[in-house]
Amino acid sequence: MKKPYIVGITGGSASGKTYFLRELLQNFTPSEVCLVSQDNYYRPRHEQPVDENGIKNFDTPYSIDHELYAQDLIALKEGRSVVRQEYTFNNPNAVPKQLEFHPAPVIVVEGIFVFYFPELTRHLDLKVFIEAEEHIKLSRRIVRDKVERGYDLEDVLYRYERHVAPTYNKYIKPFRSDADLVVPNNHGFDNALEVITTFIKSKLP
Repeated sequence: MKKPYIVGITGGSASGKTYFLRELLQNFTPSEVCLVSQDNYYRPRHEQPVDENGIKNFDTPYSIDHELYAQDLIALKEGRSVVRQEYTFNNPNAVPKQLEFHPAPVIVVEGIFVFYFPELTRHLDLKVFIEAEEHIKLSRRIVRDKVERGYDLEDVLYRYERHVAPTYNKYIKPFRSDADLVVPNNHGFDNALEVITTFIKSKLP
């Protein structure tokens, strides 16, 4: 079996990674590209670190079970399928799905810490960094966290100031220089999407 080509995509919270990935994957079939998101590897809620005010902080590397994430990536790389339960961030309105990941010629791993963990980065053949200006990321985060995670505005602003922004500066931004491609996503990314799509297609058998 030919070794799969592994693409890592990272960037700050609400930089637009999910939207970029959705647009990217529309150009491929599930048999061509397998996407494995860091969002499904958060540790259980009771294991999440807390800040000085006792608020759980989901925006640290310690929030992620990176060993399990790497283990599943290796399984896919070796041609084995993986089953994982969706992580819902304790949103009472979200019913977790049973997710199945199957080996494919191209594997995409994404998440804010995929460049931070050596267990993951050693497998990456291409590194893509998505970035956006701070006020744009904050606006996106407000909308997303209200809809997907059930947080009100006060919660979102607190977490952004105390958790999200410091984490970006300490654990994410320093790895921007390690990226093969940096994609600005303030107003759109059509040209970058076309380039990356064409490149990935060249890696298909």
